[in-house]
Amino acid sequence: MRMNYIPTIGLEIHAELKTQSKMFCACKNDPDAERPNIHICPICLAHPGPLPTINKEAVISVIRLGMALKGTISKKSHFDRKSYFYPDLPKGYQISQYDEPLVSDGVLHGIRVKRVHLEEDTGKLQHDNFSSFVDYNRAGVPLVELVTEPDIQRAEDAVRFAKELQRILRYIGISDADMERGQMRVEANISVRKSENDEYGTKVEVKNINSFKAVYDAIEYELERQEDLISKGGNVIQETRGWDEKKGITESQRSKESAHDYRYFPEPDLPEIVMECFDLEGLRNGLPELPGEKRERLVREYGIASQNIELLIDDKELSDYFEEAVSELKSLSDKGNVETLFHYLTSDLKGLMNAKSVPFSKIKIPPEHFAYLVAFVSEGKLSSRLAKDMLLKMFETGEDPEALMKKEDLKVIHNEDELTAIVKDIIDTNQKVVEDYRSGKTNALQFLIGQIMAKTKGKANPEILKKVLSDLLHK
Repeated sequence: MRMNYIPTIGLEIHAELKTQSKMFCACKNDPDAERPNIHICPICLAHPGPLPTINKEAVISVIRLGMALKGTISKKSHFDRKSYFYPDLPKGYQISQYDEPLVSDGVLHGIRVKRVHLEEDTGKLQHDNFSSFVDYNRAGVPLVELVTEPDIQRAEDAVRFAKELQRILRYIGISDADMERGQMRVEANISVRKSENDEYGTKVEVKNINSFKAVYDAIEYELERQEDLISKGGNVIQETRGWDEKKGITESQRSKESAHDYRYFPEPDLPEIVMECFDLEGLRNGLPELPGEKRERLVREYGIASQNIELLIDDKELSDYFEEAVSELKSLSDKGNVETLFHYLTSDLKGLMNAKSVPFSKIKIPPEHFAYLVAFVSEGKLSSRLAKDMLLKMFETGEDPEALMKKEDLKVIHNEDELTAIVKDIIDTNQKVVEDYRSGKTNALQFLIGQIMAKTKGKANPEILKKVLSDLLHK
């Protein structure tokens, strides 16, 4: 049970950059490589003699991220050697940045970003009962690290920050930031204190957090662990702990290093980075619309409910398709309903896409055809039932909805006399159900409607049908 302590949380988030080559050599940056150790070279493996070179594309990517975070771009920057010894780091040190990061003083969702810097990733270790194996394909891949100030007090705010950062990385196209594939990794620095007047408590770093749910769960668990420990008179130890998803706990890994433990010093084999060499104004102007800006515009232009906004914000392809379809819908019909289009898109069309594993890049229905379908529904030319049936046919064949309506004779029956004759026939052949309805069994009405829709093949105008059925049943 959580007690009355004040949490202090800071995040360190790593994301692999989507560059063609690795950070300091020409080896391919290929996260999908199936065979181990095929994208390696003497530089990756720290052979004596070969010298690293800086990947300009990676530097530009971090500058663009810094601009998206409204950070300060350093006038000059350099790389440092960060010394530590692990088998997945063959040099015995990592090339990173220490005192002159590329970006400082950004902000996101009201949380201050202390620094954004560039470094190289490590290899991957695999273990069995008797042996350990190292795959160096990932060693040297460009890695951006973002460090926040300790401004976060709730686990949900940490998740909100990490999700928004993931969106920005994807919007500006510098990382896929897929947490399940290890392309984005979150570490949380967590401490608690009894009051605002107290100094910050002892910080614990929690690693191995590979999903947003795990970010929330790990922070909640660690806050409760520290509070319980202090309340019983114990002391929190500065250490690194790992999050165990299966057990739902953090476990001690090692005592936490300080900066001096890494023995940072300037990388002697790489030149200083001078920002005068980059077209900063051009990079700033080239930024796309960012998630926060898009939220405000979607509400302003389309009046979309706030609970629906995130569906469009999280999926750029979905939102692009939506906006193209809405643009076409407005040119087709004054009655065109954006809310109806949103519903059919996010529920019916997306449901078909998920069921068939079809991405937007391979969908057969162009946005303008989808807009025509929604316009027909809004104008009463198609019932909801017919629209769903026609959407499935469009999804399978890619046919134009207008041509499909003529081909399948899918026009809605608006004629009241025609519907009256059909309804009378259904009532005459289902007298027992009619009696049940008149005696108060409301489910009987749904049966009658189902029978009528089956006979009309879903073509009955729902409003006219409702009126005719009500008139006949209450005679």
